[in-house]
Amino acid sequence: MKTVQVNIVTPDGPVYDSQVAMVIAKTVSGEIGVLAGHIPMVAPLSIGAVTLKKENGSQEVVAVGGGFIEVRPDQISILAPSAEVAADIDLARAKEAAARAEQRLQKKQDDIDFKRAQLALQRAINRINVHEGNI
Repeated sequence: MKTVQVNIVTPDGPVYDSQVAMVIAKTVSGEIGVLAGHIPMVAPLSIGAVTLKKENGSQEVVAVGGGFIEVRPDQISILAPSAEVAADIDLARAKEAAARAEQRLQKKQDDIDFKRAQLALQRAINRINVHEGNI
């Protein structure tokens, strides 16, 4: 099976850089699977997990907080505001962030704070699910 170079980058720097056989990502239009040699495309990502399947059958999962995926036949780049490899996620910190977001949602202040709290809760739940393997 052919492989493709995958780079996941955030404003803080690179998070992932490796050859993989397949990338599965959640775009705003739905889930996509990309193999080496795929036609070029760019798509916005939703908050979710990016699954990176290796040639040997193993896989790694990265929690991303949105962003974009750029696909070229020989390289896939993911630009995200935040991204964490499952093994690097601090579960206690993610649970605290979820609890804070839920508290802010219950206050129901203005629309902007409500939307920000909703997004914070989605990101925290995504990190918890990725860490626990519930993707």
